Amino acid sequence: MKIIAMIPARYAATRFPAKLMQLLGEKTVIRHTYDNTKATGLFDEVMVVTDSDIIYEEITRHGGKAKMSVQEHESGSDRIAEAVADMDVDIVVNVQGDEPFVRREPLEKLLEVFRGDAGSGHNDVQVGSLVQVLKEQRFIEDPNYVKVALDKNNNALFFSRSVIPYPRDPSAAAIYYEHIGVYAFRKQALLQFTAWPVSPLEAVEKVECLRYLENGIPIRMVITTYMGVEIDTPEDLERAAKLL
Repeated sequence: MKIIAMIPARYAATRFPAKLMQLLGEKTVIRHTYDNTKATGLFDEVMVVTDSDIIYEEITRHGGKAKMSVQEHESGSDRIAEAVADMDVDIVVNVQGDEPFVRREPLEKLLEVFRGDAGSGHNDVQVGSLVQVLKEQRFIEDPNYVKVALDKNNNALFFSRSVIPYPRDPSAAAIYYEHIGVYAFRKQALLQFTAWPVSPLEAVEKVECLRYLENGIPIRMVITTYMGVEIDTPEDLERAAKLL
């Protein structure tokens, strides 16, 4: 399989404008994400896809690959789909630009779900993504942390910024999973995604992967340990700096 990693990167951000260009140690957030994704050695190609001349210049002048979006896009998946439409590729991995602590092991586990079943060579997984267990109550209740409910096969049942499952019975053991913003798609599933309009639940929650669920496409979730800090706020940037 030909496998590429695409990093969608918007300059504007509602909660933290220009967050990808903030310095984290000696490099910007977006360069950490690009360099660490490339360093995994898992991909035939790694590329940033952006609407920003500033981000494009930041990546290319340091020897990286970047591509400017032609159209305006509502989601990172839409941005990537435009970029890969004419590329010869089997699996596309979407690494969010604000995930600077990308590591090999979680991505390797994610890619494994697309490989053929033993002996059959057949696998029907179309979309996969990563989750980790959330343990701190402040993060469980924080709407910036997208929670996921899973079925017994680790397919996503629902994504929400609310607390799911809701602990109606405090004595029952509840596991809370946080969605980590890394996806993998078969190319055709990604192109299909862009052909659908924004779905009702996606519009309400502002969680793009709900569009797959609302159109009947399962998402296989891979449970992993945390890859670091997702940069959504200035406070996240401070936390991330302590991990360097």
